[in-house]
Amino acid sequence: MKTVTVSAPGKLMLLGEHAVVYDRPCLVTAVGQRMRATVSLIGPKEFQLEAADVSVTGYSKPMTELVDGEIPKGAKFVEVAIKNFNEKFPLTKGVRVETTSEFSSKLGFGSSSASTVCVIKALSELTGNKLDNKEIFELAYKTVLDIQGKGSGFDVAAAIYGGTLYFVTGGKVIEPLDIKELSLVVGYSGVKADTVTLMNQVTELAKKNPDLVEGIYNQIQKLVEKAKIELISKNWTELGKLMTKNQGLLKKLGVSTGKLDAMIDVACKAGAYGAKLSGAGGGDCMIALVPEDNKIGKIQKNIQAVGGEVINIQTNVQGARIEN
Repeated sequence: MKTVTVSAPGKLMLLGEHAVVYDRPCLVTAVGQRMRATVSLIGPKEFQLEAADVSVTGYSKPMTELVDGEIPKGAKFVEVAIKNFNEKFPLTKGVRVETTSEFSSKLGFGSSSASTVCVIKALSELTGNKLDNKEIFELAYKTVLDIQGKGSGFDVAAAIYGGTLYFVTGGKVIEPLDIKELSLVVGYSGVKADTVTLMNQVTELAKKNPDLVEGIYNQIQKLVEKAKIELISKNWTELGKLMTKNQGLLKKLGVSTGKLDAMIDVACKAGAYGAKLSGAGGGDCMIALVPEDNKIGKIQKNIQAVGGEVINIQTNVQGARIEN
């Protein structure tokens, strides 16, 4: 039985969420919490999945019935990824997948995209197709669109390439940036947000006020372009200001919450260069760009004081890799 284990990182959006779904750029960094998938080609022509982290155990079905019938939520991305790979590179055997995650799926760190990338990269190795990063991106992004109907693919790119990326919708541009360090404090609001619901909420706002939303997206684009320059030149003070401005625009889109606003406010008051929500909003996480000094502790305490949970993360980490 041929087996490969692949791991891929989660992600944090630095600037550009929501606008990136509509042909605008964003900045995203890969984070140290990783998803692992051990993938085997097996004799019986069936798909088997063990994913205890998302309450899927003993799940199996014939390979001929992939994506037929009801699919448990925790199995969806892996199953559709295998179907898409199989359509492009027909498999002669069954596939067994076991996943483990270092980050809670309640956090919007991109666990679904990371698991999709792991499976496609593993199958690429096991079948000798040796897909390059862009080919893995195309298959993984197709999987996300098949399930969600919309999405930019930035989380897929972060899982594959790692590091810190300048990314344009659909992978039109995937540019790794030469960044050595990026000091962030992450605060979790305690609310698990649903990305697709929030994207749809913004779409509805755009139908009612197209000029307003289009204007906000254009402003976000300008902030991202400026932030890219400041990030590369390590001008943290300016980068922080741009992040805080991005937060103001996200509030106008209606995706921030009182809890996120409170965590952002106290982080800035405690000495962060800037802060904003990270991801779709509606809950989930905020990030603060912080000096690497004694202010970090105070910023963390302030976030906890308003009910936030501080999540320890590494940023700018390695992308998808074979572990065995």
